Amino acid sequence: MLYPNDTPSTRSFCIEDTDDDENLPPNASTETQMLLTTEDQIPRYLTSSPLPSVRLVDEMPKNTWSTLKTRSKYYLPILQWLPLYNRQLFLGDCLAGITLACLLIPQALSYATALCKLDAIHGLYGIAFPAISYAFFGMSRQMSVGPEATLALLIGSSIAQQEYLQASDDYQVDPLSWACLMTLFVGIFTLLLGIFRLGFLDSLMSRALLRGFISGVALVVMVQQAITLLGLVEQSKEWGISEASTTIDRLYFLVSNIEHSHGLSTIVSIVAVTILLTMRIVKSRHGQSKKWFQLFPDVLVVVVTSILLTHHFDWERKGLAILGEIESAGIPLPSVPSFPPSKHMKDLLVTSAMISVIGFVESIVIAKIYSSRHNYSVSANRELVALGVANICSGLFQGIPAFGSVSRSKINDKAGARTQMACLITGVIAILAILFLLPYFHYLPKAVLSSIIFVAVLSLLSELPEDLHFIFKIGAWRDLGLLLITFFATIIISLEFGTLLAVSLSLLMTIRETSYPRISIMGRVKGSVNKFKAIQDDPGEVEHLQDVLIVRIEEALFFANTGQLKDRLRRLEMFGDMSIHPSESPRRSESLYTIFDLGCMPSIDASAIQIFYEIVEAYKNRSVEVCIVRLKEQPYEMFRKSGLLQLVGQNRLFRKVSEAIEFVELDISKRGIF
Repeated sequence: MLYPNDTPSTRSFCIEDTDDDENLPPNASTETQMLLTTEDQIPRYLTSSPLPSVRLVDEMPKNTWSTLKTRSKYYLPILQWLPLYNRQLFLGDCLAGITLACLLIPQALSYATALCKLDAIHGLYGIAFPAISYAFFGMSRQMSVGPEATLALLIGSSIAQQEYLQASDDYQVDPLSWACLMTLFVGIFTLLLGIFRLGFLDSLMSRALLRGFISGVALVVMVQQAITLLGLVEQSKEWGISEASTTIDRLYFLVSNIEHSHGLSTIVSIVAVTILLTMRIVKSRHGQSKKWFQLFPDVLVVVVTSILLTHHFDWERKGLAILGEIESAGIPLPSVPSFPPSKHMKDLLVTSAMISVIGFVESIVIAKIYSSRHNYSVSANRELVALGVANICSGLFQGIPAFGSVSRSKINDKAGARTQMACLITGVIAILAILFLLPYFHYLPKAVLSSIIFVAVLSLLSELPEDLHFIFKIGAWRDLGLLLITFFATIIISLEFGTLLAVSLSLLMTIRETSYPRISIMGRVKGSVNKFKAIQDDPGEVEHLQDVLIVRIEEALFFANTGQLKDRLRRLEMFGDMSIHPSESPRRSESLYTIFDLGCMPSIDASAIQIFYEIVEAYKNRSVEVCIVRLKEQPYEMFRKSGLLQLVGQNRLFRKVSEAIEFVELDISKRGIF
């Protein structure tokens, strides 16, 4: 206990914050004890452990050039892995890059034409430039960067919404300009998130909300593509089904018109979906034991076979819709699309921000999974910068948004990708396809493109049963409610509303959780004199103290979590437990002493110190003595500068809860309370 005439240094007072006795190991000799008190005479601490201590060597660069060289490897990862590259790594990366290109090129064609409603070549631009950019700036060695069905649908939905609104407006939306401008802003938003070091935001998106949204999007895409799979595109236009129609409208149309399905389109779709699903099942079951199963380019085989059959049997004349001629001017020059009027710009920016958040959340999860699996480190902030640059390049070169994909990254890893060279090779192959292969896609059936999308989004639904089983297993009913809310909002109302709802609920939940400071009331362990612990940890073995309230604050206090501090303290004073409803009668009498255990509070900001000052001042006005235990260095300085230390009193600061209790007992005996 400190008395008024004690003058300890700030540092020594604040660091000694344990409530346990600090003793040497029982087997330490007299020589050891002497050495431990002479820091300058020994190279390491002598303890009962046979493991020696280590001294960290500072290897910071000594000049500007060395600093620039070291930092450049961090900010431009290609400078780190390319000088160490060898032939053995290239073989695995080359195989992975080719395998991924065989999957990604047909997918990109599908996403651009069927989901974004753009020319097919823009899907290839969305592969080439983001993949090459990410190879330079990205840190993940296995992540595949390219167009994603979920994000492509958001682009297409936004374009459709603008086309629907243009009837009451003079502005005529250009789908390509709108998509490229949106992709550009997706990149800018993502880049800014990385520059401002907001990589931690991936933790704010609740898994239940994200799963509900992704599952809802998967169902929306499946219903949308079912119209093309069954050859009902023309009938849907006659019914008034447009890109702005809801999923419920499309589902009603399908049920009402399924008997009018086009026979050849339906057969081609069923065969393509069956083959792709079968190969997916075979790969999941036998891909581990037989690597060639995993590398088999089933999507490419289906695409090439369907092109050859359509051309040979002239299926186009029999009513089978084909991709047709793809106009290409080669590699476009970078350009910024024209901006829409300000009232339309708001819609574009909101959707771009939502695409950015959803894309980077999934991408960073993928990057962390494979970095952990292969024992290397990634920075969420650096990944945001890399993905931002990739999407800026895609927008400038007329591409669509590109982020990481779980399924493609899994294939990339199993195919042998060990560096970012695999991503670079995929981008180069996409450029070769743009320059030389486009004419060969003329006879590609649109039903096959829709089949590729259908199977891709079906994999998004495959994880839903596992998550639901886990939720029911642990009884996480709140998570179940959030999942269902976002799922049905996405399906019934709109894709944009589901996206906004998922992001908004995640932010609100985060704000709600952080706005309540983690505090608990402590009591004395039964049968002991000076052992104290949180009552909620063991209510049967820990008892309340009469006239004394011991409050432990278990986290740093700052402006966001101190707003509720007064109310929570008041409830603890009245009920001794936060789980008791406020309408109940008080279970505790008014305390005469309040002890704050601040050993777990590493810091406090200006807003929090003001509120804490008001709390202590209110206690003083009610003649309640306040004691502070285990005050750390930064809070100590804030207490001193704010005048709170003077208000509490230097003789009310203690190193242990037991010392504060001794002071209380002594004060009670002097005042003759009992």
